[in-house]
Amino acid sequence: MPAGSRPYHPADVDFAHPRIYDSDSILSLHHEPRHVIIYGAGVIGCEYASIFRGMDVKVDLINTRDRLLAFLDQEMSDSLSYHFWNSGVVIRHNEEYEKIEGCDDGVIMHLKSGKKLKADCLLYANGRTGNTDSLALGNIGLETDSRGQLKVNSMYQTALPHIYAVGDVIGYPSLASAAYDQGRIAAQALVKGEATAHLIEDIPTGIYTIPEISSVGKTEQQLTAMKVPYEVGRAQFKHLARAQIVGMNVGTLKILFHRETKEILGIHCFGERAAEIIHIGQAIMEQKGGGNTIEYFVNTTFNYPTMAEAYRGSGAKRLKPPVLTLCRNGHPSPHGWPPPVAHSDCAAAIPDDKPTQPYA
Repeated sequence: MPAGSRPYHPADVDFAHPRIYDSDSILSLHHEPRHVIIYGAGVIGCEYASIFRGMDVKVDLINTRDRLLAFLDQEMSDSLSYHFWNSGVVIRHNEEYEKIEGCDDGVIMHLKSGKKLKADCLLYANGRTGNTDSLALGNIGLETDSRGQLKVNSMYQTALPHIYAVGDVIGYPSLASAAYDQGRIAAQALVKGEATAHLIEDIPTGIYTIPEISSVGKTEQQLTAMKVPYEVGRAQFKHLARAQIVGMNVGTLKILFHRETKEILGIHCFGERAAEIIHIGQAIMEQKGGGNTIEYFVNTTFNYPTMAEAYRGSGAKRLKPPVLTLCRNGHPSPHGWPPPVAHSDCAAAIPDDKPTQPYA
């Protein structure tokens, strides 16, 4: 049952009004608004706020919570908030609507705090609901929650084991990428009676604001709550040659890794192409047998100039590589002075004094 989902419509909002839209109907906008109110500052609300502000439309973003995208690492959430503020988006946190009034020339939103906002149109982007209301699931004994979603087990079986459900209709993570894999797992279970495949533990998320945000693994807040000893490596896009060439100076890559084992625990990226950049780190995080280590990024060689170099920068700043001593002929002598036997071919040419200055 890959029924999918649709925008949630509360009963007291008149979506038939020509100035009130949801995240689907807004795609058929036939006029050019100068000012838009976006109610709901989740992923969809933030993405549309970026789109409208990029078209020089004034945006009021109404957030029912105390910060944007609270599931993100707080540094990424704060970066988005600052970028919105810097671009002119007005964010109002901890606000809920009292009523929404459609007018001939726009929309008036009455907030419970007593504020009144007027704009050319309203985009209601506060949640989605599963497409299950027309399936008459009650006739077969299946129940959904208040948002039309179904509960499933690890093989995506519902309360009726011969009926499977995948995708948005089961809720988290509500990602198209995960839904594809869920469908394959459910199909395997349906045909073979069991599923040997399973979703990876750390599913990457991509948020297509301007600029993008992407993450995989744990956040700083989660690691702190779990009392995991960790370190943070950061690289600013403005220090990368590729970013300077193409003018992508806004952005950062943040890597969280275990203080003792050097295992990568989480990667968070804010900036252009973040959803692509994140997969480099994800590939290393999925390595088994000790392959998941921040030292990979310190010791590997990246193409130059590329955005991928951010990984080396974020790792190298937190890990001090071993000191390497060079002989006078430039041969590495990691064991110190005098040079090892391997340097016998140039020993005669090496003065009997101190080696060259070590470098790290």
